[in-house]
Amino acid sequence: MLGCAPVRRFRRLFIANRGEVAARIARTCDAMGITPVFGVSEADRDAPYAREREAVVLGPGRSSESYLAAERIVQAAVQSRCGALHPGWGFLAENPLFASLCGAHGVTFIGPTPAVMQRLGRKTPAKTAMARAGLKLIPGSNGVLRDAAHAREVAEQTGLPVLLKAESGGGGRGMRVVRALGDLREAYESAQAESIAAFGDARLYLEKLIEGGRHIEIQLLADKYGNVVHLGERDCSVQRKHQKLIEESPAIVLSDAERAATLQAAVRATREIGYVGAGTMEFLLDEHGELRFMEMNARLQVEHPVTEMRAGIDLVEAQIRVAGGEPLWFSQGDIELRGHAIECRINAEDPSNGFAPSPGVIELWDRGPESPSVRVDTHVESGYEVPPHYDSLVCKVIAWGEDRDAACDRLAEALSQMRCDGISTTIPMHLAVLSAEDFRDNRYDTRAVPGWEV
Repeated sequence: MLGCAPVRRFRRLFIANRGEVAARIARTCDAMGITPVFGVSEADRDAPYAREREAVVLGPGRSSESYLAAERIVQAAVQSRCGALHPGWGFLAENPLFASLCGAHGVTFIGPTPAVMQRLGRKTPAKTAMARAGLKLIPGSNGVLRDAAHAREVAEQTGLPVLLKAESGGGGRGMRVVRALGDLREAYESAQAESIAAFGDARLYLEKLIEGGRHIEIQLLADKYGNVVHLGERDCSVQRKHQKLIEESPAIVLSDAERAATLQAAVRATREIGYVGAGTMEFLLDEHGELRFMEMNARLQVEHPVTEMRAGIDLVEAQIRVAGGEPLWFSQGDIELRGHAIECRINAEDPSNGFAPSPGVIELWDRGPESPSVRVDTHVESGYEVPPHYDSLVCKVIAWGEDRDAACDRLAEALSQMRCDGISTTIPMHLAVLSAEDFRDNRYDTRAVPGWEV
């Protein structure tokens, strides 16, 4: 391509994350001939993915002293002679100051520019930019709220129920549902306190609560030369406390017209904000069948394998190549989205006991028989100890089929053959969902887990 900057070929890449994330990124590094270097906490120093590989101990098990210690991580990347750093998802993946710190020390951050991350990390500027690009928004406050009294004014105009949300939020933190005006002040103070604790930011905004909606997201890829493509959409509506449990593609709840219009608008918006890398736009499908923009995640999503199974494109490889200065090597017309794919997240939790955490030693791990239509992304093995410090994800199981029923059947079969002795997992819950009539008939929304009483 004329005008392209020289491509930077990375020989060594620092992985600033842990668990399944680190193992996933390393797999692509190995395929590309790039040496991965792992940043690990003391709790993860013997993790299977880092064993007999290059690893740097960042600090104690506490995330604040290891996976969130930006200066330590960048110093480790520099001293281990890594030309690039992949943040994965979670931890510092969407922190513009961290991305800037990497750049200041000559380490290429695998992700969008700090300026774009800063813009998208603040929800209200991001929503304004998306509205200009033609995306529909959820009704609510025009910017951040001044105080609880301002929140009440907006709630009265918008109509109850409403949702208070942290301006720098994510993962359901700093979020409160308000169904009565008399409860608003207490909810505001509670959401604000949680937002300060989680993100160091007291600012909140307000949206109309869309009840009975579906959570839809669009996967996007963009390079430094204005080339932007979408890789279809995913339905992530099976959730518990705003945490996704099952994701699938395509979203069969969408009409063809709504899908086409929103995909085009998402590509246009991505190009207009100057986004580079892999990103995901999240939407809620309202009762009128309209997709309304919520936020854009400036990183790879946990559920990206669903898209990879349909498109046949390694999204981590795309991230690395784009960060190195390459243009996308395919256009929108080259992308063929085949069949149906579905993923479930298996966590070390006891679903029969209120999803209580279940850390401990995995006495026996058997992922089940290999299959080209079933993918298991994991970092565990027999004898691995699930630490209590971090997210409880044990593995992700992704199945592909010619249609939705075939994909669901394959996923259920894979789960029934999987063994994870020694700890409790959410496998029973996932099997219940996959066999639930409401789930199979596509009659569910974000309010409840079909087939399982939470």
